[in-house]
Amino acid sequence: MEALIAELEQANLGKLLFDEPLTKHTTWKIGGPADLLILPAGKEQLIAIVKLLIKHGHSWTNLGRGSNMLVTDKGIRGVVIKPAGGLDYVRFEGATAIAGASYSFIKLSVMAGKQGLTGLEFAGGIPGTVGGAVYMNAGAHGSDVSRIFKYADIVLETGELVRYGAEEMRFDYRHSVLHEMKGLVLEAAFELAEGDRMEIASAMASYKERRLRTQPLQLAVAGSVFRNPPGDYAARLIQEAGLKGFNIGEAQVSEMHANFIVNTGHATARDVLALMSHIQSTVEQRFGVKLVPEVLVVGER
Repeated sequence: MEALIAELEQANLGKLLFDEPLTKHTTWKIGGPADLLILPAGKEQLIAIVKLLIKHGHSWTNLGRGSNMLVTDKGIRGVVIKPAGGLDYVRFEGATAIAGASYSFIKLSVMAGKQGLTGLEFAGGIPGTVGGAVYMNAGAHGSDVSRIFKYADIVLETGELVRYGAEEMRFDYRHSVLHEMKGLVLEAAFELAEGDRMEIASAMASYKERRLRTQPLQLAVAGSVFRNPPGDYAARLIQEAGLKGFNIGEAQVSEMHANFIVNTGHATARDVLALMSHIQSTVEQRFGVKLVPEVLVVGER
């Protein structure tokens, strides 16, 4: 690691943070430290960082806004890459929105609406970055990334830069090919359509009002914890199992939305994992349904 750090510092490819607490970088505010957290200064710097990691035989963990991720209490060994300011941009080319990996997905939907472009209204309440949204095929309100996706520029673990279209991404429910292979999204393009600004704004306001009314977004949460099973809703099953408000340590099933787990103070990853396991076993015993986690669990066990 010392040789890698020396080359990274010499090349000045971005900010290096050592033993960085990942509580600062996840919306659950949970997680131990990363041995080394790198914040690349831009696309070229990120590619150069990956090539240096390959040269020195180090793998890495991707981190966006940390809105759909549970970092274990022991943290993440080795290198974590978090695309930062140099990848925080958007531009519009006709009806195509092109955004950097660290650009806010919510902000992208707002900016598209201001351009009079429809198709991203569903994203108005999805926390996270463009890179994370592509990785997870993020969705809401009956739509998702796959329906508007045009292409993404991705740096692979080999250091190769590729452009993947929708077919190569192999999108499925909260899934993309990036779950099966290591790669970092640098930039993504979305094919939108011309629409009425007032109608777009109205739809987004309606979605936002509904989320604020039904989801505990003002608290430390990570979005939906479990995937919706076919033909049903995870929140309904958890609520019907009588688990709203149930807690283990300082991790609690939200009183507002049963598919959210709230960090009520100083919850640990161990608390959250134990609560998730209890929810799964209770729902399976009551309804015969095995809930599948939507959040990603990363770090040393």
